[in-house]
Parts: sequence; structure tokens; C-alpha cells
Amino acid sequence: MATMADVARSAGVSVATVSHVLNGTRPVLPHTRQAVLDAVEELGYTTNTLARSLVTARTRSIGLAVSAISNPYFTEILQGVEAAALDAGYSLLIADPHDDPEHECKVVRLLHERRVDGMIVAPSADPRGLLAYLGRHDVPAVFLDRLVDTPGTDGGPLFDQVCADNAEPVSRLVTHLAGLGHRRIGLVAGRPGLSTTSERITGYRSGLAFAGLAYDERLLVHGDSESTGAEQATEALLSLGVPPTALVTGNNAMTIGVLRALSAHGLSVPDDIALCCFDDFAWADLFSPRLTAIAQPGRDIGARAVHVLLERLAEPGRAVRTVRLPCTFVHRTSCGCPSPSEEGTPS
Repeated sequence: MATMADVARSAGVSVATVSHVLNGTRPVLPHTRQAVLDAVEELGYTTNTLARSLVTARTRSIGLAVSAISNPYFTEILQGVEAAALDAGYSLLIADPHDDPEHECKVVRLLHERRVDGMIVAPSADPRGLLAYLGRHDVPAVFLDRLVDTPGTDGGPLFDQVCADNAEPVSRLVTHLAGLGHRRIGLVAGRPGLSTTSERITGYRSGLAFAGLAYDERLLVHGDSESTGAEQATEALLSLGVPPTALVTGNNAMTIGVLRALSAHGLSVPDDIALCCFDDFAWADLFSPRLTAIAQPGRDIGARAVHVLLERLAEPGRAVRTVRLPCTFVHRTSCGCPSPSEEGTPS
């Protein structure tokens, strides 16, 4: 098996130069870099990751703790994280906290015990144990999708965070429905305690106010971010003396539950009730009618989280930041509009 010294001899450079080329630790002249890469290819040299980690105390691995990996949105995030990590030369260890605070602490501890260099975590609705563990062990971490408001000593957040914009896109859905003449617009919101849920509720109420509509607490129900809960929540809305004429759903899993409940009641979308969704997914335009939705930039969120984490690893003392990425309004027909353009426009 070829060694780094063999590569250095073949390329006519020092072992240190080979190390700089392979690890990106110092700029190297283009022709020298190419000579090293040619020697690596010719000799079939592979990096001894274990040996390097013993020397550098780095494993070049990232832990990812994200619940509901089967959710198409989180699948897109995973693809973004994996691509960005691989491009930077990092491997990925994945765990599912199941949105359970106790299990969340367990998987984060297991990832930490495997000596990942840092973690990307989508926090549960009760992240106190998570925060305590990461803080106690000084683990570099980036929170993904869901924000945590616990402030640091300077009043800002304790950890870097990356998410989509949540409030304004939901407000846009509400005002769009109001513009179509709807006056009773319901929201099937996600799990209480999640920042995504509270921000989308804020957007819902903001949209109502902008449209000059009064907020009716009976029209806001929680589907707990999953299909079965959304189906039950929709049943509650439909049982009202004056049910809503339009609905906004808080994520793609809940959209499925809402559609199931509407179908069980023999209601047609949008003829009997209009529907707009937060979260687009690959088959949303295959439904009849096609679903008007807010599309989140899942892959970009995942990739940005990796970049933010790597910047944190390179500069531990840098200021903590929260990065928000814009969503896209995808105008289809479930809102009741006749054959709108399907081109997305930034929200």
C-alpha cells in the first residue's frame, strides 16, 4: 500500500507539501498541486483517516440528528447535508431523535462518543436536555430548521442556526385566500413548542390582520406535525357550526391528513373548500387539483448548515448567527384559481 512518502517521492515534493494538498491546510502552487494529485492517482494512495485523526484530534465526520427522515422535506435536507459534507471531505453519521427529548439526548450523546467534529441538529419541542449536553461538553453544533430562543450571555442565541423563513410565506397564503373572497380561513398548525409552528401561526395571524379579518381561535387547530393528528384536527374544524371555507396546512405530512379528512366528508378541493400548503413535495402537482404550496429550500438549508458548521470549526470564537433562507410560492389550483402559472416566485 502506497504511503504519503511514496507520493512525495513520485511528485518530487516534500511530505509536508503532500499533506497540505490533501488536507487543504495551506495554499500550494497549481502545478505542484497537480503533480501531487497525479502521483496519488498513479500510486492508488488513500488517506489513513484513523492515523490522521489521532494526530489532529479531528475525525472529519459530522453528526446529523434529524427526526422523521422519511419526510420528503427532511430527505431533501439530508441530501443537502450529505453533498456539502462529502464535498468538504467529511463523512456523515445520522441518527433519528424521533422528536422525543429523552431520545434526542441519547442519540446526541452517542454521536458525541463517536468523536464527530461537530453536529447538525433539528431540535425537539423541549431541547433543554440537548442544550445542557452540548453546552457541558462544548460541542460545536448548528441547529437546523427549528430555532431555539435560549439566549447566550450576550443576549443572542447560544448556537448557530439555519432555517427557512416561516412567517411571511404563511401570511402570503392567507392573504392569497382572502383575496379570493374567503373570510373563514383555518390553520392546521404543527406540534406546539416548535419554532416552526409558532412562526407559522404568527404568519397566519399577520395575514388575517393584513386582510382585515378577525382572528378566531376556533379556526386554529394543531395537527402535531403528522398525518393522523392533522386528520383529527380537520375533523374538529369541519364540526364547527360555521366551518372554514379555506385551509392552510403547516407541513406536507399534515396536508395528507387534511386531504384524507376532507375526502371522508365527501368534500371537494377547491369547489367545497380551498387548500394551501406549507411544504411542497415532488408529487404535489400530481394531485387533482394540483396543490398550491410554499416550497422550502431543503437542500440549500442542509448545505448551508454544513458550511456554517465548518466555519465554526475553523473559527470557534466567531459570532453566533442565525441564517434564514427564502421560500418559494408555487401557485397551482387547489386554492381555487383557474389554471395559474406554475412557475415559483420568491416569497
